[in-house]
Amino acid sequence: MEKYIVSALKYRPTNFKSVVGQKSLTSTLKNAIANNKLAHAYLFCGPRGVGKTSCARIFAKTINCLSPTADGEPCNHCESCLAFNEQRSYDIYELDAASNNSVDDIRQLVEQVYIPPQIGKYKVYIIDEIHMLSTSAFNAFLKTLEEPPEYAIFILATTEKHKIIPTILSRCQIYDFKRITAEDMVDHLTFVAKSEGYTVEPEALNLIALKADGAMRDALSIFDQMVSFTSGHITYRSVLDNLNVLDYEYYFRLTDYLLANQVKESLLLFNEILAKGFDGNPFITGLASHFRDLLVSKDPSTVALLEVGAGIRKQYQEQAQKCPEKFLFKAMKLCNDCDLNYRLSRNKRLLVELTLIELAQLTQSNDAGGGDDDEGPGPRPKTVIKPIFNKQQSSPRTTKAVPTPAPVNPGNTAKPKSDTAKNVAAKSEQSSESIEDTLLRINHIDRKKVPVMDNSHLGFSIKHSLSDTQTNPSAVPVGEASQDNHVFQSEDFSENDLIKCWNIYIEHLPIEQTAISKRMQSTQPKLLEDKTSFEMIVENEIVAKDFKAIAPSVQKFMRKELHNDNIKVKIRMSAPHETVRMLSRSEKFKMMSDKNKALIDLKNEFGLELF
Repeated sequence: MEKYIVSALKYRPTNFKSVVGQKSLTSTLKNAIANNKLAHAYLFCGPRGVGKTSCARIFAKTINCLSPTADGEPCNHCESCLAFNEQRSYDIYELDAASNNSVDDIRQLVEQVYIPPQIGKYKVYIIDEIHMLSTSAFNAFLKTLEEPPEYAIFILATTEKHKIIPTILSRCQIYDFKRITAEDMVDHLTFVAKSEGYTVEPEALNLIALKADGAMRDALSIFDQMVSFTSGHITYRSVLDNLNVLDYEYYFRLTDYLLANQVKESLLLFNEILAKGFDGNPFITGLASHFRDLLVSKDPSTVALLEVGAGIRKQYQEQAQKCPEKFLFKAMKLCNDCDLNYRLSRNKRLLVELTLIELAQLTQSNDAGGGDDDEGPGPRPKTVIKPIFNKQQSSPRTTKAVPTPAPVNPGNTAKPKSDTAKNVAAKSEQSSESIEDTLLRINHIDRKKVPVMDNSHLGFSIKHSLSDTQTNPSAVPVGEASQDNHVFQSEDFSENDLIKCWNIYIEHLPIEQTAISKRMQSTQPKLLEDKTSFEMIVENEIVAKDFKAIAPSVQKFMRKELHNDNIKVKIRMSAPHETVRMLSRSEKFKMMSDKNKALIDLKNEFGLELF
């Protein structure tokens, strides 16, 4: 009985012509041999299974061939070629750096370098997985790699070029091997099938090529697996069943459902896919790839990017004409977001189903509650899940974004006491008045309004409190800077009044200033001894910079709200052991329970929790 040899070894390239998918690199190597322009060190890098080690062996055999052919290939008849083919050549030395990566291994190799070749002209050293060498081994190899004997040539191979130190890279000619295209792999698998007498369907070989993801060795291994499964008759259906690959038809059907806004049918199809044993993650990544293939199929100039068989290619082109480009763009974005969130999601099925619901609503008309959503301010589109069933929906009221607190116009007067806060807020919404006007009417309805002065004399400092003259030397007294109808105000206020106004200001900050709002919530203003100034204590320079930017607005608001034109905002950096942050509920409870242990017993007795 003849011994079985796997296809990856039996059909391993033996000359440059048989190398699959690396024509430009093999041509370069053949020209270097023909012109006798050989470097002393080469680096072959690229993905697994694309022919790096095979090219290194062919290159080593060719430069030592005693009678190469006219097209630069080894003859396979001379003593050097026969010795290499029978694995008894002393001129070609291979080292697996994955298992021989120490300094001693490299020193042994360096000692052999000074032994001249026995038969051929060169002594070639092929070091595979060179990135696995230790740093000490790399350093021990540097000098020999830079100045080897004239007969020594080093060929290094790696799948991870970024792990090789720069001093090694600078001493080598670098050849980047590319992934083998699906078309080249299908051609080679067809040749292997004919040589072995197997019957295959082109779509089956195309599916094997896509599964191999650019690695010829993986494609041949899968091919052998399919031969064993089908006894030499490889069909598209058998490959689907054996490799557990989802059929293209599911994605075509699902896309039709999504274009027709059929949510229920989409969810049922997804349930059918799960029932066949497929997981949600490969399904959603496959759906994203399907939308990508539809997108490249819309334009004849990009259809070459579609790596499928001729029959499925036609099906892609037909469905692509039904899909608007905007739908494909948003669909790919939604699928990609689902893929990113899949690992962290606790309810993974629900995550995929929500994505399908959103996809099914991308092409709904505006009258049906769908349509194209306006894009939000962020980098991703604004996502809205619309009702699944077409019921009459009342149009939502258009809301306006709350603006940043703006200066108050002179001459505003307060509303009568009979106006409630609710009525004031409603009237404020109908008019385009500022937040400060609204707040003043709500909280100080019975107080008389007067215009505030210009903010040219505002003073605040960082780290140290500064006087008005230090902050702004050109500042003038309030009376001189104010308008004719301005009345100077200096009403007294307490720290509680200050904190109340502080919280009101925070509540009415727009959503764009959420970050500074959170920081202000964790900071409590402190009224100083002069009873007219207050300070904001910050932890670092970054927070101080943010507070400095908003300090003029805070000061203006406080002056108007508390009716005191002497109010000044000062910013100070906290001392090393000074606590700035306000205590949380849990921290307050811990502090209280440390003083009174009975609080813990009370909490445990009634099963209380802090919210």
